[in-house]
Order: sequence, then C-alpha cells, then structure tokens
Amino acid sequence: MQHVKDTRLERDSMGELGVPANAYYGAQTQRAVRNFPISDLRLQRPFIRALGQIKLAAAQVNSELGLLDSTLAEAIQRAAEEVVEGRLDDQFVVDVFQTGSGTSTNMNANEVISNRAIELLGGQLGSRSPVHPNDHVNLGQSSNDVIPTAIHLALLSVIHEELEPALEELGLELGAKARELMPVVKTGRTHLQDATPIRLGQEFEGYAGQVERGLRRLGYAKRELSEVALGGTAVGTGVNTHREFARRVCRRLSEMNGFEVRETDNHFQAQSTLDAAVLASGVLRTIAVSLTKIANDVRWLGSGPRAGIGEIALPEVQPGSSIMPGKVNPVIAESLLMVCAQVIGNDATVVVAGQNGNFELNTMMPVAAYNLLQSASLLAAGARNFAVQCVRGITATEQGPRMVERGLAICTALAPVIGYDAAASISKEAFRTGRTIREVAREMTDLSDEELDRILDPEAMTRPSDTDSG
Repeated sequence: MQHVKDTRLERDSMGELGVPANAYYGAQTQRAVRNFPISDLRLQRPFIRALGQIKLAAAQVNSELGLLDSTLAEAIQRAAEEVVEGRLDDQFVVDVFQTGSGTSTNMNANEVISNRAIELLGGQLGSRSPVHPNDHVNLGQSSNDVIPTAIHLALLSVIHEELEPALEELGLELGAKARELMPVVKTGRTHLQDATPIRLGQEFEGYAGQVERGLRRLGYAKRELSEVALGGTAVGTGVNTHREFARRVCRRLSEMNGFEVRETDNHFQAQSTLDAAVLASGVLRTIAVSLTKIANDVRWLGSGPRAGIGEIALPEVQPGSSIMPGKVNPVIAESLLMVCAQVIGNDATVVVAGQNGNFELNTMMPVAAYNLLQSASLLAAGARNFAVQCVRGITATEQGPRMVERGLAICTALAPVIGYDAAASISKEAFRTGRTIREVAREMTDLSDEELDRILDPEAMTRPSDTDSG
C-alpha cells in the first residue's frame, strides 16, 4: 500500500488527487487507473510511439505557427522524443478497457510529456507550469482526432516494419520451394478425393500466389489507413485548431515514418467511424485465412509418416510426444494455425467496435487499436517463423510420384479419346479390382501400349494440351 509520503497532491478540473510522487503521469491518468481496473492489457509500443510522434510534430507545427512559445515547444519535443524512443513506456498505465474515445490514454500522453518537459525546464512535477498538458501539449488537438490518427499511424508502422517484410519473406520461401519441387508429379485432390495429377511445385506456386495477393490487398489497406482524422478536433469541425495544423503535422509524420500520412478531406467520417480500420482488419483476416489454408495443407501433406499422406517431409524441430518415442509433430504449422485463429477472432472484435460509431464519435477505439496491432504483429511473427522453420526445410518424399500410376483420376485423359462413360467404366473397374487405369484400359479398349503411354502421361496432364481435346 502506498504511503502518503510516496504521493504528491495534484489538481485537475474535478479536484485534488494523490499521484505517485515520481510518476510523470498526473491526476487524470490516476483517475483512469482507479476507474478501469479491468485487465492487464495495455496499448502496445507502436501505439505509444505513434502518440509520441503526434505530440512531437504538433509542438513543432504549433511553434512554427506562432501558437506555442519556442522554449516550451522545444521541451515538449524533447519529452515527446523520449516517448517515441520507449524510454517512458512504464508511465503509460491506462487499461485498454477504458473510455471509448481513448481520452484517458491521450491525457496519459499529455501528462507524461508535460511533466517530463517541466522537469527538463527545471520545474516541479505536477505543477502544470510552465508546460500545461491541455493548453500546450494538446494544443490544436482533441482525443477524438488524436486517437483514431494514432490507430492508423501505429497500424501503418507495424504493417510497414513487420508484416510486409515477413510476408515477403514467406512468399520468397514458398516461391523457391515451388521451383525446387516442380519436377515432382503427384496425385491432385479435390473434395479430399483423388483428382488428376499435379506437380508438387504447382501446389506451392498456389501458396506463393496467395501470399502475393495478400500483400497486394495490404497495399490497398495502407492507402486507406494513410488518411487520418487529425485536424477535426472535437466533432470534425476543427474548432480550436489552426487550418494549417493538420496538414503540416501529417507532412512531418510522413517524414518520420517513411510512408504517407495525409489529412482526411472529410473529418466527419474520419472521427465518427472506424471504417478504414475495419477494412484493414478484414485484410488481416483474409491473410489469416490464406495462411490457414497453407498451414493445413502442409501438415496434411506431411502427415504420417506411414499411415498418412506423407508426400512431403517437414523439418523435425522437437519431440512430438511425452509417451510415444520418435513421434514428431507439425508444430510450426500448428502454431501458425493458432495465430490465424486469434486474428480471425480479433477481427470480430474490430467489427463490433466499428459498429459503435454514434453520431460524431466512435466509442470503442482503444479495443479496436489493441486487436488490430496484435493481429498485425502476430501475423508477422507467425509468417516469418513458418517461412524459416518449416517451409525452408520441406522436402519431397517418393510417396507422391509412387501413387500417381495407381491414381484413378488419370482416366480423365481417356475421356476425350473414348468418351466420358467408357472412361468412367474403366475407373470403376480399376477401383473394384485394385488394378491400375492402364491395366484395365489395355483390356477394355483397342488402344495400343504406345497410345496409352502418350495419353496417360502424368507430366502431360499437369499442363493444358496443345491440341483440341474434343
């Protein structure tokens, strides 16, 4: 329990309140700590960094516009830089489950930067002088435009720095594996049943194509996220801010991060909705669904080694059982599947949050921020781990090519020559007797061995025909 001597007395618009003596946050943050003892979840480092960048750029612009004393602006900038660098992360203590606008977190940032700037100027923590959290640090801003801007900025940074590079790496590994495995011809599967032959490399080419298109969709999401709410202040009208403020701040944010950040041309939609965030979450969900398909295929193809499909061998990374000696499981694929499940669940939360835009403000922004950032970071880590510890080490076994000749669906190549019904009869007879399509076709048709070799060539069946098949 904290003793009185370990606290300092602060005053805000609601009165006096004790705050930890050495804390950089102040009374409003302390009220939020008391009001929201809900969880151990806090907004992540990328979000805190984004807040610091916004406050830093705002101080620079307000000084340029003659709205903020240069000495105070410089102190605010130095304090905000420490927030950006992560040196004050332990001062961001507000629960994710808080006021729906994120006002508590915005004020947490304002108070931390204000008090640190006061300290840099030789003043007393909690005095709110000479740097005031609202009048100076929050100048030209509102929680209602800062928090949605921070959501976009933080998510853009995670996509730019983590997710895109990870997906690019996975795509490269899948593409390389596709080329390596292209000579391997195996039985295809549709409806989990045998289908016409396919190259193992073609399957991996499909996986690489999924990742490539995920990156393309992510590019569209980035363009949507680059439009931010800053400049709308309380309800989108821009009250109490300079008309040049948001445009200039966005230019600095773009320079800081290396990607585009621009002021919206419609502040009313930017603050009353999370539409761009919902779209981005949908893209993250789509990527998760794509990776689920890839991870599931890989673990099924590697199932066995004797009683499963066993067409590929997965890297052996750890013992698979506490009771069965020698068992090895597809644990890297399984970990990615759990990541994808989490992301799909997070998307449901973001969708519900997006539905809670009431009149001029959305009121579920903090939980949307947390889930979006977690999804992007999890996908990045999961995709990179899957690329390095699984895909890179996959090898083909002899099982796939060995089963091609025994496959029933290669009778598809006979259909243009002898007709669908006759080919179906051959397939059924082969299945009934346990013989191959070739063996039965030799008995039931007039085709020569040379003609059957040409027609039932598995490699030829992995590409379109050069002639009319009828």
